[in-house]
Order: sequence, then structure tokens, then C-alpha cells
Amino acid sequence: MSRFTGLDTSYLLRADLRVTGPQFEQQLLLGRGEATGQLDGRFTGPVMDPLSEATAYDPVIAAIGSPYVASINEYLRRTLHFAAPFPYQILSDAVGDAWNPLHVPPGESAPAGNATNVMPDLAAALTLDPDLKVMVNAGYFDLTTPYYAAVYQMRQLPIAHKLQQNIEYCFYRTGHMIYLDPHALAQLHANIASFIRSADDAQCQETAASGAGRGR
Repeated sequence: MSRFTGLDTSYLLRADLRVTGPQFEQQLLLGRGEATGQLDGRFTGPVMDPLSEATAYDPVIAAIGSPYVASINEYLRRTLHFAAPFPYQILSDAVGDAWNPLHVPPGESAPAGNATNVMPDLAAALTLDPDLKVMVNAGYFDLTTPYYAAVYQMRQLPIAHKLQQNIEYCFYRTGHMIYLDPHALAQLHANIASFIRSADDAQCQETAASGAGRGR
């Protein structure tokens, strides 16, 4: 596990091999006095408290948060003329505290657990519509929603095995926000456009086949 993660063997043993994301981000480069980004593991920033168990902030947000918030507020006000007195915020506690994460899965009468889980909804949608196509896009360096966690969860969906072929995966050498890298953004655009075109082509072929059947 030390070889896979880069963490010291002694630390992993003290943690009983159970290391959380914030712990990993704090420990990986602690010897250099740096913390690793959560949204993108390639970003680093100074450690605020070397004795802390977990990171106190995400270097990614520190690096790109301000310009993104400034840009979207500028676009909303000057280009779209959106006049409502609500500033755009990212990772706002005010929004997070007001958000209701409870969700009633298909076939249930009450919310399951205390966090949103829409995987049962996706499984039900794929089962009810076997022609439904799903596309998963993820960055290799994303520590918030790790790319292989998405693969694992998709493969655990309670659906017929043949429906797994309806799920397509595309991965990029980026973090959580694929669009931060111009090359990856171009790849993402091309992949999504191809995905949409293939779905449209399949629909057109199905419609044409139905029309031919009626003609006979």
C-alpha cells in the first residue's frame, strides 16, 4: 500500500491501513511542508498546520477559486444582465447547510440513509429503458470523486449484465474540473459530441426501421 500511495509504511500501519482523503492530502508531501490538492492531486500549497491530522484547505480552490468566481459574476451581471442581488459562490456553507440531501430511491417509501444516492435511480432507468446510454467522464487526479470509484459503482449496479455495455467511460489526465486543461477540454467536447451523435444515429436508424415496417 505504501508503494501505491506514496505514504510511509509506519503511518499506514498506525492508521491500520485506513487513510481518509484529507489525511492522504496532508501526509503525502508533509516532509516538504506542502499539502496536496483534493480536487486535483497535482496542485500543492503550503501546509497550515504540520501537526494537523488532515488538510485545512484545498490548494486547488486557493489557486483558481477567486478568478472563477470573479469571471462568472462578471458574466452574469454584464453579459446576461442578471440583476438579482445574489452573488455566485463556490462551496458555500450557507448553501450547503440549507441543502436537503435526503432522497427517496425508486420503489422505496422513505429516504435511504443520510446522504444522496441516485445509483438506484440510474439502475431503474437503465432497466426500464434498455436503450438508455450513459457516459462517465472523470479525471485521473481527482481525489474528491476518484475516477475508479465511478467504475466500481457502475459495475455494482443492480442491472442485467448485458446493460453494462450501455455505459461508456472516458478518462483524462486532469482533476475534478476536466475543463481546466485546454487539451482535456477539447477531448471532453469531442467525446461528448460523439456520444450525442451516436445516440442520435441509433434513434434515427430505429425510426427508419419502424417506418419501413409500416410501409410493408
